[in-house]
Amino acid sequence: MTERPRILVIKLGALGDIVQAMGPAAAIRLHHPGAEIVLLTTDAYAGFLADAPYFDEIWVDARPRWRNPIGLFRLRHRLRATHFTRVYDLQTSDRSSFYFRLMGPGPRPEWSGIARGASHPHATPDRDRMHTLDRQADQLRLAGIESVPTPDLSWVVAGIERFELPERYGVLVPGGAAHRPEKRWPADRFGALAQDLVGRGITPVIIGAAAEREAAAAILARCPGVRDLTGKTSLSEIVALGRRALWAVGNDTGPMHLLVAAGAPATVLYSSASDPALTAPRGPRVVILQRPSLAELPVQEVAATLAFG
Repeated sequence: MTERPRILVIKLGALGDIVQAMGPAAAIRLHHPGAEIVLLTTDAYAGFLADAPYFDEIWVDARPRWRNPIGLFRLRHRLRATHFTRVYDLQTSDRSSFYFRLMGPGPRPEWSGIARGASHPHATPDRDRMHTLDRQADQLRLAGIESVPTPDLSWVVAGIERFELPERYGVLVPGGAAHRPEKRWPADRFGALAQDLVGRGITPVIIGAAAEREAAAAILARCPGVRDLTGKTSLSEIVALGRRALWAVGNDTGPMHLLVAAGAPATVLYSSASDPALTAPRGPRVVILQRPSLAELPVQEVAATLAFG
């Protein structure tokens, strides 16, 4: 009996990038229908992606440091022993490219990525100036995969009944990376927007990690009608919230990608710290607002984008 081809997909993070890699993952699965496909990712996303129909197995990359030769040896042994026929490096970082070298010496699998010596290099000169979705589609095209769908999270199964939300609610995402405060719209502006929502008969629901509780408290102090779910939702539950939300408003942060991919209409707020032309979530009802500093973005302009039925 012929052994199934083994395919490795590398996508380590971050959350927004994980979501945007779901289209390429679907395309890889379709291109290799009989293959055993392994995803190498990080612990933060392994549980969430375990139900994705694109992978047969999930490996957690402990990301061993260069000064951890035992950890690197174990990873090298696992990569080499599995005898992958092809690797799709969707992370395309220095670390993931190093894994190409780690699989040597000797014959290596076919490799789609930017590692030196890759059999299917993504050598498009302006790759770093392409939107993530366009860049990944171009990378796969050069590896023989012509069609890449948009990210699809219909496979996510989760309920939100435990939150006992009203039928009409909107999601606010006031957080973001702790080391990038310049990417956040001020909490008092979210509070004023929450007041606007309440005035329209819509319950504002705040989501985010536990680290966002201070911002949530500031919003709640200004608008007592807010439901604070910070630190209480799983990634799957954020997807479920997005399926029913009337609208979502938030900063350039991972949960906004989950909400948009789930189908929520959304307004995403950008400062000059990041470029929406490269990273913004895409959807049929996504509005992008940008200012050099988000402190310059008025509440009225954000509220004007919210077109509720």
